[in-house]
Amino acid sequence: MNPFSYQRANNRSTAVQAIATGGGKFLAGGTNLVDLMKYGIEQPSGLIDINALDLTQVTSAPDGGVFIGAMVRNSDLADHPLIRERYPLLSQALLSGASPQIRNMATVGGNLLQRTRCYYFMDTSFPSCNKRLPGTGCSALNGFNRIHAILGQTDRGATSGETCIATNPSDMNVSLSALDATVHVQSQKGSRAIPIAEFHRLPGSTPEIDTTLSRDELITGITLPPARFAANSHYLKVRDRNSYAFALVSVAAGLEMNGTMIRSAVLALGGVAHKPWRSPEAEKALAGATASTEAFRAAAEFALTAAHGYEHNSFKVELAKRAIVQALTQAAHSGPKSSPLASRGSST
Repeated sequence: MNPFSYQRANNRSTAVQAIATGGGKFLAGGTNLVDLMKYGIEQPSGLIDINALDLTQVTSAPDGGVFIGAMVRNSDLADHPLIRERYPLLSQALLSGASPQIRNMATVGGNLLQRTRCYYFMDTSFPSCNKRLPGTGCSALNGFNRIHAILGQTDRGATSGETCIATNPSDMNVSLSALDATVHVQSQKGSRAIPIAEFHRLPGSTPEIDTTLSRDELITGITLPPARFAANSHYLKVRDRNSYAFALVSVAAGLEMNGTMIRSAVLALGGVAHKPWRSPEAEKALAGATASTEAFRAAAEFALTAAHGYEHNSFKVELAKRAIVQALTQAAHSGPKSSPLASRGSST
């Protein structure tokens, strides 16, 4: 591990001033950053401890939404009454991630910034990784790519300096995408709000850049709009084991129901792209449809139209379709007043 300086910030002004001097990283729960430092992937010249910042509140917003401070721990957020009652989709996603011990330490701000768990990014013995070493190529393309992207990836060949098929590993991010969250950040230049759809990015020609957050910006919190899907939502995570494993495919589904008719829908996928993957086409197809296995299968086809797999992960295309059908079925049934599906059938 490289030498680094350490300082504790007691307020936001001190934190953003310290990060602006260059080379440092904010330290919150440390559940991702410290591992990356041990592996030699992250080598900050300094750590700025922000655990003392007053960003631990979960409060109702004037418009009926909720504000979540960036330092709220994942366990606390998942169990907060406002979140369990208004946004069960977020609570379910948080509880499906990592382990209780990690959730007790991990923060909302840190979870937003989780880096990929691509084997070739995490292991410095592999020399070709455009995310870790820009311009060196992508070992995953012709390697063991079972956990990798099937949507939105950049594939210009294994030796291209732009190729990247890594995925975003966060469960929380998928649910926040479905809930149309807004990320609030602060720097010495001022504050700004970033829609969650614009916060994470696809690899494009610069796969080393995961988000649109500037290096000198501090995440201060997240706002969620007024709840629309509390009665009918579901987070489904498909993984190799039932705990402490990242998603092969995950689905955050929310429905506004009027009897068996779907008034509106949201659908976000995880484990399939460099960012949480929303499907406007699938959501449009669901709006106005009768909740049925047939409608859910049609939406799944729309969501995966552009999917492209590789030697070891082509199975994820069909897996994602089936997961969408299952998640939507669960969402339609989840509310105490929800009606049975208009027609039933196997989704597997």
